[in-house]
Amino acid sequence: MSVSRDSGLWRFGIIGCGTIADFHIAAIRGLDGAKLTVVSSRDGVKAHAVAEREDCAWTADYKELLQRDDVDIVCITTASGSHYRIGCDALAAGKHVVIEKPLAMRASEAEELCRLAEEHGLTLSVISQRRFEPLHREVKRIVAEGRIGKLLLAEVEVPFYRSQQYYDSSPWRGTIAEDGGAFMNQGIHSVDLLLWLAGEVRAVYGRIVTQTHEMEAEDIGVAIVHFKSGALGTMMASTSITPGFPAAIRLYGAEGAIKLSGSSIEHWSVPGYEAPSVFSESPAYGGVSDPRSISHLYHQLQLANVIESIESGCQPAVSGGDGFRAIQLIEAVYESSASGKEIRIEPHFIL
Repeated sequence: MSVSRDSGLWRFGIIGCGTIADFHIAAIRGLDGAKLTVVSSRDGVKAHAVAEREDCAWTADYKELLQRDDVDIVCITTASGSHYRIGCDALAAGKHVVIEKPLAMRASEAEELCRLAEEHGLTLSVISQRRFEPLHREVKRIVAEGRIGKLLLAEVEVPFYRSQQYYDSSPWRGTIAEDGGAFMNQGIHSVDLLLWLAGEVRAVYGRIVTQTHEMEAEDIGVAIVHFKSGALGTMMASTSITPGFPAAIRLYGAEGAIKLSGSSIEHWSVPGYEAPSVFSESPAYGGVSDPRSISHLYHQLQLANVIESIESGCQPAVSGGDGFRAIQLIEAVYESSASGKEIRIEPHFIL
């Protein structure tokens, strides 16, 4: 299904005017051939203020936004628990859709979003902007080319800190249905990177607990992963680690190893390849203790990729299927923690 466009511009609508919407707005502002035409929020005062600042239209009813002819691509930046419902409505309205992480709160919901996008011939992407960091893209190439040999062990850690005030700031924060815990909210970027770098998962054993916050979801979780390739992996995500540390990735191959902390290289032993230094000017890694302290650059690169994928008819670099697989793995960790058993991951052929 194609969307008619005016003056060659890709016209964006944003649903949700909270903190994360500002990153999407800044990203769109810096994109050639893109324009923000309308924003929506249940809080009409907030939507009006954003619209005045950005010189665009606004509405307090997102369904009005979806009916507009001057919207080609919709960015959904609402609370996580509403992503599935609004995403379904946006796809049914014939809009290409970009959803902030997570794609949905359940794997079954994510799968349905993927099905709807395919059925309507529309592009669906979930924000996983860390894939667009130059260092991560170089590591992906190195691993894919077998430069560190057979992958033996892949580890990700997200030792973040969030105060109780953060969770108390909105009634949906820290709830299982609307927000999720350390894995589903803060850890999902690293889970996506793990799957991107190490491949499909065969089984997982996990444990989650809530230790330092008054909230429904977990504030710390760990898991042991068995990849289809035979490699092992570990995952840890927390919002209880004071004062908070950068997310880490460690990849150990039969012939070399790479350790990353935030956007920095801690260790690099790749036969024949010196550690890259060209990436030192990348925007500083953030979000350790303040979710607002990140750059919008990689959101911008991802939105540019979404536009390219629409124009070419190809899947975006981060597809709805990628969002599904990250949720599927986290959901399996939760199931394992509840049952005390290893959970096998059933393969799904979702793009």
